[in-house]
Amino acid sequence: MIFCLIRFFIVILANLSFTAVQSIAQIPLYEVYEVSFAGPDYTVETNPVRDVILTTEWRHEDGQLRYLIHGFWDGDGKGDAEGNVFKVRFCPTKTGKWTLVNTYSNIKELNGQKAGLSVLCVDSDCKGFWEVDNDNAGGRWYKRSDGSHQYVVGNTMYSFLSEMDQNGPNGSDIATDVRGNAQYFKKIRFSICGDRYPHPSEKPFLDHDGRPTDDGDFSFRPNPAWFHKRVDLAVQTAFENDMIADLILNGPDTEDSRSVLVAAENGGDPEPILRYIAARYGSYPNVWICLANEWDIKKPKFNAAQINRYGHMLKPFLPYPIPVSIHAAPTDWNPDLNCIIPWNDHIILQYKIKNLHTTADFIEKNYWIGEHNKPVIDDELAYEGQGDQWTENDVIEAHLGAFMGGGYGSTGHKPASKQGHYFTGAFKASEHTSADNLSWMRKKIDENITFWKLSPVVHPRFNRNKFSLGPFVNIHEHFRALVWKNNEYVLATNKKWDDILIWLPKGMWQIKQYDIIRKRETIISSHAEGRTTIQAPDSRACMFHFKKIKKNNRK
Repeated sequence: MIFCLIRFFIVILANLSFTAVQSIAQIPLYEVYEVSFAGPDYTVETNPVRDVILTTEWRHEDGQLRYLIHGFWDGDGKGDAEGNVFKVRFCPTKTGKWTLVNTYSNIKELNGQKAGLSVLCVDSDCKGFWEVDNDNAGGRWYKRSDGSHQYVVGNTMYSFLSEMDQNGPNGSDIATDVRGNAQYFKKIRFSICGDRYPHPSEKPFLDHDGRPTDDGDFSFRPNPAWFHKRVDLAVQTAFENDMIADLILNGPDTEDSRSVLVAAENGGDPEPILRYIAARYGSYPNVWICLANEWDIKKPKFNAAQINRYGHMLKPFLPYPIPVSIHAAPTDWNPDLNCIIPWNDHIILQYKIKNLHTTADFIEKNYWIGEHNKPVIDDELAYEGQGDQWTENDVIEAHLGAFMGGGYGSTGHKPASKQGHYFTGAFKASEHTSADNLSWMRKKIDENITFWKLSPVVHPRFNRNKFSLGPFVNIHEHFRALVWKNNEYVLATNKKWDDILIWLPKGMWQIKQYDIIRKRETIISSHAEGRTTIQAPDSRACMFHFKKIKKNNRK
């Protein structure tokens, strides 16, 4: 009888253990796992974002990996701005078991809640976070957590979260716009506010009486309804399409949206909104953060000391390697932003350019101004349309120039000042006609070029009435080159040019030509050696790629 009872309890315990194993949540690697917590009830008048602290500690079973992740108030958790729901978003960075070992809060209802919760991280095809590749080319390029590399071309839709334009509803919606962009671009830049075209009733913040407002001075009281229904939707849809969501916290255009970091109604302290953004979006591998747009030229504007303070305020709230920087006037990077303890991991520029060599040289110069260890991106490189008088080919040539400078670029569609996709959304590739060419260029780079090993050849050499770059001789002075010595070279041209001479290093080389204007790929040679000549076509944006063929690849 005793034996039967023991056996009975063993079976029960085994079944309970099996049930526990079966019930543990399985989370794909580098995907976001959301945990809800029950706190006190809050109304729109008693918004707790500033005053309630919620921090969770997650540990991997190996005992080595550990993350402290902040939580945020989310109203009722379903898009209503009143309720008792707090959330934490966790992203597992290694397969295996993860445990929420503790929950810390200054509110007794939250303190210790859900401690002991475990999840099982399983393999996925998600590429993970964007991290500076410090092992190659002096940190000019990004890599993903899985070690892969993808070239970035961005697009701009500042105010698209409101789904409004100058005439009212823009005829599109957030998810459609994000998916449309993802077919052509790797990054989308947008304000967390409605900015130039605010929604008539839905607003990003709540005033002291709980009324929705666009006024960024109330940034310490973010409206859960806005962030749940709009910013979350944009970020999550971009994540599902493996596209970067580049969140502009302050700006770009109206005084209301440019007051987010001013936070006058909170005594000038923007810490609550920075903590909130980090908690709400800092676990998404596809999120980048731009502190402000044109921080030094539009009202209200800031000085470098303020920006450095905000950057250092934000960084401790980010548990993962989220790219952070700031966008300034159309000039060089401000070296006053280079800190002993850096808060930014990349350099954002604004300079609209139409030609190859000016773009390449501008990107390369600012790599050195930014302490020559960070990626560089010109986020207002070329807006297509009558607003800036930039043609389709202007935009394409400029973005090839960004690549040849060892960096990245972003575009936008601007048919008139403050109008078009670059502000209002409603993306249409048929209007933003360079989109397909930029997508084609990006894919050819990803598929064929080991670009993260490449660095620019800085200055053309002049010898016997001929310009040269690296192994390239008799080139036009506006052509530019990227080099991975003895392995790969890229030469970019923007006009017809005959008899370009190349002195290839020892070995056999494949030469491909990519005419980005015509979207045409041509194999020039599959077995070039030594002294070789090529002709550049009559195209404003053409790449020649030279790649050494390994012996085991020869036929």
